[in-house]
Amino acid sequence: MSRQSFKVCFCFKRIFKIKGAEPPDDIKRLFEQYSENGTMTLEQLHTFLLNFQEEKATKEDAQAIFNSLKHLNIFQRNGLHLEAFFRYLFGDLNPPIPSKVHHDMEAPLTHYFLYTGHRSYLTGNQLSSYCSVDPIIKALRKGVRVIELDLWPNATKDNVDVCHGGTLTTPVELIKCLRAIKDHAFSASEFPVVITFEDHLTST
Repeated sequence: MSRQSFKVCFCFKRIFKIKGAEPPDDIKRLFEQYSENGTMTLEQLHTFLLNFQEEKATKEDAQAIFNSLKHLNIFQRNGLHLEAFFRYLFGDLNPPIPSKVHHDMEAPLTHYFLYTGHRSYLTGNQLSSYCSVDPIIKALRKGVRVIELDLWPNATKDNVDVCHGGTLTTPVELIKCLRAIKDHAFSASEFPVVITFEDHLTST
């Protein structure tokens, strides 16, 4: 909580306290889990880093966090209280998870959420845009793992096109889409690519 002072009627000064953002309830519960009597000690912070954050942190790392907060008036000599802990969580010493795989990737495919494309072949809107391999390649280069293709017979019924049926979208040949997937499937990720086909080739 910071303080600011203002002159009132040009004759005396009043000091107002400005209340900062209140830690949300889940942060409060987390702090209570790893603290005692409203204070998180160096050892408790180290335990938090190991068990909750799953970091390969040393006590020196925990001490560095303590040292970074000592200049703030929210720091207590015996450890961190809630506001200091909250400040640490959303500060530079606790950056976002790096953009790399950090989970166990040996489980069956059904155990994971997949980065999924929808009508991956469209260059624009779903009613009148062109169908192309370019959006498919772009998606794969971003790490998309599920590509959706809508299959329709071409105008002469002797080949397969990919398009959004019943609209004015301009089709692209299926073989071109499959070649693009083959060439770029693993340009951004080593993990499997799933191709979903919406089959409109046979009438029911």
